[in-house]
Amino acid sequence: MAGVTTTTSTSPGEAAASPEPERRAGSPARPVRLLVGAVGMVVTAWLVCNIFLAFAYYPQWFAGSGILIGLLGLIVGIGGSVVFFYFLNLCIEGFPSRFSEGLIPYAFLLPGFSLIAVLLLYPTVQTIVYSFANKDSSAWVGLDNYRAIFGDGGFWSALLNNLLWILIVPILTVAFGLAVAVLADKLSSTGERIAKSFIFLPMSISFVGAATIWGLIYAYNTPGSPQTGLLNAIVVSLGGEPQAWYQIDTARLNSLLLMVILIWLQTGFAMVLLSSAIKGVPEDTIEAGRMDGASEGRIFWQIVFPQVRPTMLAVFITVLILVLKVFDVIYVTTNGRDSTDVIANLFFRKLFVEQQAGQASAVVVVLLILVLPILVYQVRSFRQQEANR
Repeated sequence: MAGVTTTTSTSPGEAAASPEPERRAGSPARPVRLLVGAVGMVVTAWLVCNIFLAFAYYPQWFAGSGILIGLLGLIVGIGGSVVFFYFLNLCIEGFPSRFSEGLIPYAFLLPGFSLIAVLLLYPTVQTIVYSFANKDSSAWVGLDNYRAIFGDGGFWSALLNNLLWILIVPILTVAFGLAVAVLADKLSSTGERIAKSFIFLPMSISFVGAATIWGLIYAYNTPGSPQTGLLNAIVVSLGGEPQAWYQIDTARLNSLLLMVILIWLQTGFAMVLLSSAIKGVPEDTIEAGRMDGASEGRIFWQIVFPQVRPTMLAVFITVLILVLKVFDVIYVTTNGRDSTDVIANLFFRKLFVEQQAGQASAVVVVLLILVLPILVYQVRSFRQQEANR
């Protein structure tokens, strides 16, 4: 019949069951892109590595100018990374679409993980291997290096000092940082900024600079001479005798005085993080406590403190890991004399002074074993915090 058209109806299920061939199969592989991307990555990595080697071995090619080498290093490093990731993306696009979409995240993470493997994992494994070799790593000696360090009284003294640093420095750093954060929060806006700036200022000083500054405070001159050290000047003005503070190992007093330097440096770090956590406490919970008649002390301990505890734990663990590796302060001030040695300084002396690479590696392995449980606990704590959010 004229004017009548016949249509064939298709159910939604049938339409969904028979998609277009292009969508079902996805885009096919593109070998040219794959090849160009792979070659481009290899060539870019080769060029960048050789240019940086040229910076190190042939500085005369660049007029011996450190500034020029630094500028070229920035250009080559950043530009090379951009070009490398461009070819990486090109290479991934050469695979079939279904495969490339799942591969892209891992491909872009691979360079970062490769650098971690080269700069962290490989040296760690190599150090563990060298701890079973002789002093120049030319022959295997089994467990002799571990027997040597465990039979050395200096090693146990350094280990005891590390334990004291672990027990004292993180706790006092968090306590002082929390106290400053709470008190500064009570000031006016201008007063808070000024107070926090002064407390945080030591963070801009290197460990070596801080040790030098405190060396002037602990300086000692013979009795009868003018005391240039602040602490001895105060002692003499009060009628006492000047003391060689770094040499007093009674009750590990010299180690305690060295701990003061690190606490002074890290209090500002703890203050900033804890102050941010305190300001993140909901104001309505604090007001509810005040309306119930709670004192400021009770509000802090029962409302504020539980909510900033995760931040306190993060600061504590961060400072704890720093303390396990403390070296600069000891090396600059006493170099381990008078029972002030620590594991990191002992390692330095074994490797560079005594030329005992095997024993130095064994000392580092012991330090690694001490740090690992703390790192595992830190990771678990962070995961638990994320799960509770």
